Amino acid sequence: MSIPNNEGPILAPEGPSDLGAGQWAYAPTRKSKSFAKWRNPIGITGAIIVGFNVFIAIFGPYIWTIDPDELVATRLQDPSWAHPMGTDELGRDTMARIIHGAQVSLQVGAISVGIAFVLGVSLGLLSGFFGGKVDSLLMRFVDMMFALPGLVLAIVIAGLLGPNRRNAMIAIGIVITPAFARVVRGSVLEVMGFPFVESARALGASHKRIMVRNVLPNIAAPLIVLVTVYLSTAILSEAALSFLGLGTQPPEASWGGMLNSARSYLDADPWLSIFPGLAIAIVVLGFNFLGDGLRDILDPRLGPHVGGADTKK
Repeated sequence: MSIPNNEGPILAPEGPSDLGAGQWAYAPTRKSKSFAKWRNPIGITGAIIVGFNVFIAIFGPYIWTIDPDELVATRLQDPSWAHPMGTDELGRDTMARIIHGAQVSLQVGAISVGIAFVLGVSLGLLSGFFGGKVDSLLMRFVDMMFALPGLVLAIVIAGLLGPNRRNAMIAIGIVITPAFARVVRGSVLEVMGFPFVESARALGASHKRIMVRNVLPNIAAPLIVLVTVYLSTAILSEAALSFLGLGTQPPEASWGGMLNSARSYLDADPWLSIFPGLAIAIVVLGFNFLGDGLRDILDPRLGPHVGGADTKK
C-alpha cells in the first residue's frame, strides 16, 4: 500500500536496516568530500615537479659531485654517459651547473617573494583595515608601480643598485610587491565586513589584536596561493636579469646566465641552451600548476566540484 506524499516524512524503522552495503556506497560523507578536494591532478603534478626541484637543489650536489666551475673535459661535448648533459664552451659539466642553477633559482625565489610578502602584506593590511585617506594614499602608490612594466622596473632597480644576485632579489621583490598589496587589500576589505570583526571592535580590542587575531588568519588561503604563483614569477625574472647580465654573475652558474652564454653556440652545440631552457620552463610550470591546485582546494567559493571530485546523486 503506497503512502501519500502529504502524510509527512517517512521515518526509518528501528532495528537493523535491510539495505545492503552496496546501497550505502554512494552516501556522501564529510570525510570523503574533504579528501576529494585534495584529488587535484594539476596540483599534484605541480607538487611533484616542485618537490623534485627542491630535492635536486638540496641533494643534487651530493649525488653529482662534479664542481660546476671546474674544467672537466673538452669543450662543447654532446651528452654522454660521463656528462649526461654535455659540457659548455669552457669544458664545464652542464649537469653540475644545472643543479647549481636550481639552488640559485630557489634562493632567489624564496627571498624575493619573502620581501614582497612583508612589504605587500603590510601595505595591503594597513590600506584595507584603516581605509579612507590611508587607503587612497597607499593605493595610489601601488597604482604608480603597476603603471610601469615589471621587467623594465626590475632592470632599472637592479641597474641602479648594481649587477649582482642580492640586488636582483631586492629588485624582483619590489616589483611583485604591488600584486601582494592589491590581493591583501581586497581580502582584508572582505573580512572586515564579517560579524566577528565587528564583535571584536565592540569588545574594545585594539587594532593590532584585530589584525593579528581576526584578519590575518582569514586571509591566509589567498596568500598561500599568491606566494606559490609568484615564486615562478621570481624565478623567471631572475633568469631574465641574469640573461641580461644584471643578476647572478659569472662564473657562478645560473639558468639565465647559461642561456646568455649559449647564444653564441646555438649552431655548434644546441644542447647548451636546451637544458637550461627546459629547466626554467619545467620549474615555472610546476609552480603555476601547484598554485592553481592550491587555489582550487583552498578557495571555498569554487564549490565541491573542484579537484576532480565525483558527485553522484
